[in-house]
Amino acid sequence: MHHLFYHPDIDENTATFSFDAEESNHLVKAMRKQAGDIVHVTNGRGWGFEAEITENDPKKCTLEVKQTRRYAKRNYYLHMAVAPTKMNDRYEWFLEKAMEIGVDEITPVFCTHSERKQVKPKRFQKILIASLKQSLQYYLPKLNEAVALEDFLDRPYQGLLFIAHCRESERYTLKRKALADHKVTILIGPEGDFSEEEVHTATKKGFTPISLGNNRLRTETAAIAACHTISLINE
Repeated sequence: MHHLFYHPDIDENTATFSFDAEESNHLVKAMRKQAGDIVHVTNGRGWGFEAEITENDPKKCTLEVKQTRRYAKRNYYLHMAVAPTKMNDRYEWFLEKAMEIGVDEITPVFCTHSERKQVKPKRFQKILIASLKQSLQYYLPKLNEAVALEDFLDRPYQGLLFIAHCRESERYTLKRKALADHKVTILIGPEGDFSEEEVHTATKKGFTPISLGNNRLRTETAAIAACHTISLINE
């Protein structure tokens, strides 16, 4: 099984390129790659490259592109808007697993009951890139800036819109309401759930209230359950 490397600044017209010091060191020192070895690379925008190492410098490994390939996008588009968790590592776990299962866009949303009011976007991006490489995928999800839920709901959205909550009111299961081959946006609340007012506002904006089963799920578990449900519907 091959390893996949990431370089955001190359495209189908690139002939030669170099990795930064961190990736070069990993290739040359950790993986013991030599000049003449073939490396698989993606730019995270659907392109895959087979490139030959021409200079195995651990500070600046240089490669020559031998083959390029365009990978098709998946047949659906999933936007996960998920409240940051109290413990940061739980959100990072969600990012990693969502990337593995399939997600196209992620927005951290701050809600009334959110205990965490700050996130680390650079760290989040790093986790998504690591998961992209590990799961051998060619599309890096779009990571949006964190926003307040009210601002998120003020924007226009296309496709199927859902809000998952635990309140005792009429809800459908996501599996019954989602459709294959569609653009889908799913809102997942914080540990204390969405407030009644937030659910009401989202519903007025066109979001359908849904449940993810009978058990009460943590934020990150609910988000992964939603990703997996949409993935299964589209298989």
